[in-house]
Formats: sequence, structure tokens, C-alpha cells
Amino acid sequence: MTPSGPGFCVMAAEPLLEVDDLGVAFPDGSGGRRVVVDGVSLTVGAGERVGLVGESGSGKSLTALAILGLTPEPGEIGTGRVMVDGVESSEIAGCRGGVVGLVLQEAGSALNPVYSIGYQLVETIETHGIARGEAARLRALELLGEVALEDPEPIYGAYPHQLSGGQAQRVMLALALAGEPRVIVADEPTTALDLVTQAQILELLGRITDERNLGLLLVSHDLAVIAQLVHRVVVMHEGRIVEEGRTAEVLQNPEHPSTRALVAAAARMRGLHDSANGGVE
Repeated sequence: MTPSGPGFCVMAAEPLLEVDDLGVAFPDGSGGRRVVVDGVSLTVGAGERVGLVGESGSGKSLTALAILGLTPEPGEIGTGRVMVDGVESSEIAGCRGGVVGLVLQEAGSALNPVYSIGYQLVETIETHGIARGEAARLRALELLGEVALEDPEPIYGAYPHQLSGGQAQRVMLALALAGEPRVIVADEPTTALDLVTQAQILELLGRITDERNLGLLLVSHDLAVIAQLVHRVVVMHEGRIVEEGRTAEVLQNPEHPSTRALVAAAARMRGLHDSANGGVE
């Protein structure tokens, strides 16, 4: 018998993530609706890493939240369809974390401050029917090891405020993996981390998605992050997709003015970094 009810999802042999003509609108204050995500369509396959990029306010993070059924009120999905491993978006709220895992930016504030890391992991594992009791505790420790936390026991008993930024972000990834999802949505997962820790988190995301053959949708404004990790890039501007393609092709030959502006800004930042370091690579 296939498990059903809260915390369980029926998996289907469909593309992992399909977003078709997604539209999200908010009240405009005068009785009408303002469309802020307009006609977004994208896909992510098994083992594929896709970057969703754009300037602040382009709609990329809102798109990611809509995919997860987390559109902030009073916003609502007005058009389109989202399928995650064959599950309709309207059903995702009941199995979020099992079909799709979420890694948020600023993990220290995203984690529940009143519960230990171990409690939060075990709760997630048990909610999705992976294991219970001692088996869930052992699985939580395994997950902490899998996300490159070398000494899992102290992390298991720690509270979020006791972790460094890098440790907290690794814990967020462990939580995203705890329900054994098929797709990971990572929203600016390296924000506020130093460059060394950023590189470690990106390497970890790449390794885990490869090993598990997961789909990854990486939301970021940082083209250096995008260039390092993803196979394809989708560029948003003012709520619409304006360009997409293989990462190297889009970043080396951007066609849309918004993409060109992002690439130029990234180049300026690299130049400032090189100047600050005496031009040494």
C-alpha cells in the first residue's frame, strides 16, 4: 500500500519540476490586482541545476515561493500550473519537504530558535515517515555528517544561535534533505556568508544533487554563484522571463538589456575585488 495523508506524497514518473505560465498577483490598493509574476515557465530535470536570476524586485524569490505553495498573503496564484514530481502545486502544502526541499537565505533566522537542531531534524524525519524514535535520531546524525559537519553530536544538541553562519546553512540543507525530496529549491543560500564558506556550500549543493540525482533550482542575484554551479540559467526582469539558456552562453553573450546589466555589474565587482587585492587572482 502506498502511504497517504499528511507528510506523504505519491511520486510519479514525470519531469521533476514543471512551471507553466505561472502568474502571481497582489491587490493594488484600488480594488484591482497588480501582476508581479507574469507568465513564468521553466523546467528542472533530474540531476539538473538551474539558476533563476534577476535584480532585486524581479520576482525570482516570489516565483520560488509560489512553486512551493508559499505565496505570501494577500498574494495569490492567478494563472498557470506548477508540477513537482507529478504533484500539483495545490497539493504541495501537504507534502512540502517530501517532494521538494527548501533552503532559505540567512539560515540562522530561518531555523526555529526555541528548539535544538536535533529536535527540528527528527521532527521533519518523522513527519515525512522516514523513521521514528531512535532510528530518526540516527538518521538526523547521518544527515549532519552528509552536509559536511564533521562532529554531528554537538550540532545535534545545539540551538540555532550557537551555530556559525556556515554551520546554520549546512543544517538548513540537512533539513531540506530530511524528507528525501526529489527537488531542492535554494533561495540565495550563500547570502551573508564569507567567500570561503560560500564556496564550500556551493560545492556541497553540487555534490549532493549529483549523488542523489536531484533537481536544483538556485535563486540568486550573484552571477559568480550561478556561473560556478548551474547548467542552465533563467533571467527574470519585472516579473517575466526575458532570457534563458546554457549558463556559459547566456553569461558570455547576454542578449537582453537586463542580462547585460547584470553581467556588467558582476564584471565591475570582480574588478573592484581585483583592485583591492592588488590585481592578484
